[in-house]
Amino acid sequence: MSIKVIAKQMLMKVGTKVGTYRYVLQAQLYNKLAENKVIREASLRSGIPQGSINAAWAAIGEVVKAWATEGHSVAIPGLGTMRFGVRATSVEDVSDVSANLITVRKVVFTPNVDIKQELKNTSISITCYDKDGNLVKQVTSADDAEVEDNDNISDADADNGGSTENASSTDNGSTENGGSSTENGGSTDNGGGSDDNGGSTDNGGSTENGGGDNGDDEVSLG
Repeated sequence: MSIKVIAKQMLMKVGTKVGTYRYVLQAQLYNKLAENKVIREASLRSGIPQGSINAAWAAIGEVVKAWATEGHSVAIPGLGTMRFGVRATSVEDVSDVSANLITVRKVVFTPNVDIKQELKNTSISITCYDKDGNLVKQVTSADDAEVEDNDNISDADADNGGSTENASSTDNGSTENGGSSTENGGSTDNGGGSDDNGGSTDNGGSTENGGGDNGDDEVSLG
């Protein structure tokens, strides 16, 4: 098995490569796998009746919701951990602190070691198309790229276009969220990496590129 990736030749509209055609890589995804099919497959592989697996699946979901909303990082058996977090605007004066500073509530999922290793060991299959949609090349190979960990990346990378993720749609080479042109396999010219002055921390999060209201930075909490 391999991860399917598409390389499309696109015209760069912004950035240092403006006016040139570049091959942009993006993951090729299929339709969402229905929950009942997941349960059916799990039943076939385990020999446990579908009704039992369905009840257990629902119960695990309820446990995750109950504990995560109380501030816990909750283990999802065989997958990893999930927790809730927020992103908020920073202020200088403590009297300005209020719930109104929160701009985003988010779900953070961190895969376990086995899943990250499986992803790392899976080969990559790349299909290349030129600007006219013609197939020009197919490549299957491994790579030395590390598996990204949600707990170790900055919000600037995750939310402001540091890289194209899960086949994020591009408009002639520019990403929808950041506007920066994509190159070299989907990373943006101007968006990659965390801000020089805002490295991520375990409890304080990282500063975003855009900042919050009135010039204040936004930070990720939890």
